[in-house]
Amino acid sequence: MMSDYKVETVNDGMQEFLVEFRGPQESLYQGGVWKVRVELPDAYPYRSPSIGFVNKIYHPNVDELSGSVCLDVINQTWSPMFDLVNVFEVFLPQLLLYPNPSDPLNGEAAALLMRDRPAYEQKVKEFCEKYAKPEDAGITPEDNSSDEELSEEDDDDSGDDEPILGHADP
Repeated sequence: MMSDYKVETVNDGMQEFLVEFRGPQESLYQGGVWKVRVELPDAYPYRSPSIGFVNKIYHPNVDELSGSVCLDVINQTWSPMFDLVNVFEVFLPQLLLYPNPSDPLNGEAAALLMRDRPAYEQKVKEFCEKYAKPEDAGITPEDNSSDEELSEEDDDDSGDDEPILGHADP
């Protein structure tokens, strides 16, 4: 189900893992990368997963200290019809695009959003720059480039090896 996402298990179990989540396009969070902790209860999918941001994010509906997410569809109206793909492709992007300051976990962010939207937007961008770079989510640029280099080297080597592999020893 989560094949489009980078997923890292915690404690070699299938009930707790970390997912790389990128801020939605056309949002204040665009370009940001977060590691999101997912804990599945024993009764999943009949009970909702616990979702929380590991690296900091400035948002009225995300607790600044714990990273816990306040989202009705996850916390109160969860249905077994939903799955983790819904969480990462619909619920979290919608939360970031449309914050709900009337039901906050971060009262300061909610108050700032209602009182001074430009200042709120600036603070979101500052948090993204400070805490939501790929390396903050555990992604290192060296890892990405070495994967590409390895695949390029493999392609180059495969062409050289073919004539040797096709000839028998005399």
